[in-house]
Amino acid sequence: MAHLEVEPKRANPWWIWLIAAIVALVIIVLLARGCNNDSTKLVANDSTAMDTIAVTQPDWNSVDFNSPLTTDPDITDKDIAVGGNDQYTIYSLGENILFSTDGDSIHSAGEQKLSQIKTALNNRYKNAMIGVYGNTDSTGTVGHNKQLGAERAAAVKDWLIKNGNLSADRVTIHSLGESKPVATNKTADGRAQNRNVSIVAFANQ
Repeated sequence: MAHLEVEPKRANPWWIWLIAAIVALVIIVLLARGCNNDSTKLVANDSTAMDTIAVTQPDWNSVDFNSPLTTDPDITDKDIAVGGNDQYTIYSLGENILFSTDGDSIHSAGEQKLSQIKTALNNRYKNAMIGVYGNTDSTGTVGHNKQLGAERAAAVKDWLIKNGNLSADRVTIHSLGESKPVATNKTADGRAQNRNVSIVAFANQ
């Protein structure tokens, strides 16, 4: 009887498995990228995502507080100085009109004057960016003046938001302290002019 020898089955070369694994990996990566692109398109088209676009801020450091005086039909009170140019309007009130000495609580008389500014802002700058600047004279330390300017600017900002129907994200505060005087600090009259709060309304961005 003849003896039949059965040869063992040949194993596939190792490199075939390597190529198959690489091909599978490439397919997985391509599928993952496709899913990410789809999700990105959904976010871009989502209306809520569009609502979170940041508001463009003007150059707050560009304001010239010695800008020429001008007029505003809504401002009839002579205690309110109006200045500016074609980019922004500055409404300024003396410290003594708004606050007590070294204080940051707004007087009732000051509120009446802020009401005129509120009307002007709502009529001309409804959706504009508003900056409230606190200014002091050079009496006292630089740090104290910076802090006092910030507190007074914050008080006016809070009043405008509460009483002026202005959006909080469009009103910012800036404390200049004694750094940008509009008059000399060597005289009592000059120091009085330097103690003020200025409300700057930029034209719509």
